[in-house]
Order: sequence, then structure tokens, then C-alpha cells
Amino acid sequence: MPEGPEIRRAADRVAAAIEGQVADEVFFAFDELKPFESRLTGQRVTEVTTRGKAILTRFEGGLSVYSHNQLYGRWYVMRGERLPKTRRQLRFAISTRERRALLYSASDIEVLDSQGERDHAFLSRLGPDLLSQAPPVDSLAERFADTCFRRRQLGALLLDQGFAAGLGNYLRAEILFEAGIHPRDRAADCSPEQLVVLAKRTLALVRRAYRTRGITLPPSLVTELKGAGVKRSGFRFWVYGRQGHPCRRCGRQVVAAPVGGRTCFWCPTCQPGASR
Repeated sequence: MPEGPEIRRAADRVAAAIEGQVADEVFFAFDELKPFESRLTGQRVTEVTTRGKAILTRFEGGLSVYSHNQLYGRWYVMRGERLPKTRRQLRFAISTRERRALLYSASDIEVLDSQGERDHAFLSRLGPDLLSQAPPVDSLAERFADTCFRRRQLGALLLDQGFAAGLGNYLRAEILFEAGIHPRDRAADCSPEQLVVLAKRTLALVRRAYRTRGITLPPSLVTELKGAGVKRSGFRFWVYGRQGHPCRRCGRQVVAAPVGGRTCFWCPTCQPGASR
């Protein structure tokens, strides 16, 4: 599933194409949303923004289209009447004078007013969006230490959208590696100084992944690996997906095991754990 940085980049592309433009035509594939086609057609798109892994496309009449890509959804931006070459099914489309924003394959689409946004089952439970609503480092460190979260394994907590919106499986592994924290440790096992480092690395890696289209390695290391002829799949991550390969820092083999219901990756030497 795309994580927050990828969804934010998709929203940026859609915003660049249609934000501030009048919707000449709006299309929904689902029968229950068909009545909104005429209500939104002729309205100006005022904003395309994200809440974690969801996108909100807002219109001047006070309605917003909520969409969540889930595993297979994908946005395309096209000029004129062109359509992308894909076997995916079109679910939602906004056509303006020059460009079209087309959402394929996604099934989680709703039309909401402002109250509907506040009451929405997913949106209302989200923690702060680490790209669009990023808290200060100290506030995020305090959030890790909050009684609601401090006794949960950090590898599981970082997948919880109620803790922080937009994080996912690759980001949690990379964040914990850079912070030097084992994924089964809890905030309660960490010192205040460790939690500040964890908060810093969380914010920094989300921003880096957004800037680089999902690369979490530092730019200097990426340049070095590129110079050695390594392809993109080989210079994206510290540990994610690299079980059995040597850690880029210490050389020990990266390991993988379920944490929080999904496979997590870490280095046993660089992330020894509080009680290990």
C-alpha cells in the first residue's frame, strides 16, 4: 500500500492539474455517488490535500470527495480527452478545460460535507499527518511517551494511523533503524533522549521519502551506490526488504520477523533492543 509520501506526491500532481479550475465534468463509477456528479460539475476545485493515506478533493460548494487508494488505486493526470493505457477500472474523474484527474481501481470513495469529514470513521481517528500537519519534534517525542502509547511495541505503534497518519511498513523499519531502536521495544523502554532522536528521525525520514519518491537512504550514500552501478531497488532502503543482506553500517545480516501483524526488518547489532 502506498504510504503518506507517495499519496502526498499523487495529491500534488492532481492539485497542479486541477486546483483552482472549474470542473467541466465529474464522473463517479458507483451508483450511490452518481447524484453528486451534477452537484459538483460547474464547481471550482478549491483544494487537493491529504490526511495520511487519504486524499480530499474539495469543491467551492462545500463538498469534498474523500478517496483512499488502498492497495490498487492509482491517480493519472491527462491532457484533453486522452486516457491512460491501463486495464484498471476508472472510479472517479474530474475534467477541467485543459486537464483531467482520473482515479483508477480505488473502491473507497465518498462525498462529504464539513460535518461528514469531522465524523468520518477513518478521518476522525487519524493522528497528526506528518507531512501536512507535522508536529514539532518535542511534541512528537511527548506523543511517543503518552500513556496511551508508551507501552506498545514501537514497530506496531508506527503502523497505527491513530498515532501518526501516513506511516507504513517501509517507513517504520527505516525510522527505527536510523533511531537505533529495536521494533519490539516500547517507548517505555527508551530514555527521553532516545525518544527525541526517534521523533527527529520519524519527521526527517517522512520528508526525505517525500522529496525522493520513496528513497530513505541519505543522499551521499545514494550517490555512492549509484556511482557503483547499483540500480534504484538497491539504493532505496537501509533494512526494509533486505533480510539476509549485510547491514549497510555494521555488515551483520538484516533479519525479518512479524511485528504488529506485518513483517518488519532490522539489524540485530545496530538495533539491539533495551533488554537484549
